[in-house]
Amino acid sequence: MAFYSNESIFQVLFVTLVLGGGCAVLAGHAIALTWRSIWIAAISMVPLGMAVRFVHFALFNETLLQPQAYLAETAILIAAACLSFQRTRAQQMVRQYYWLYEPSGPLGWRLRQDAPAKA
Repeated sequence: MAFYSNESIFQVLFVTLVLGGGCAVLAGHAIALTWRSIWIAAISMVPLGMAVRFVHFALFNETLLQPQAYLAETAILIAAACLSFQRTRAQQMVRQYYWLYEPSGPLGWRLRQDAPAKA
């Protein structure tokens, strides 16, 4: 936690994980619902990382332009958004194509054993 000189661990976790991570999860879910690519979810976390960095700056008087902290926070946000995206996409595939796919863990799907054969 050398990046954050003016904040406690609870403040960092609240801003980065709860506020930023919550937004990342919701964004990943929404992007998956519109059938867009996972790359859109990852790229959209770049400005969200900037917003999280700004919240640290505005509320807790941290340095605004701190590249290491920004990269760490953005990596956490990308991970949260991609996990949410993949979970939503797996649910979509199983729900929409129920005759073809079945769940395979929380993040995946597989071809059903009784799926129709190719003609």
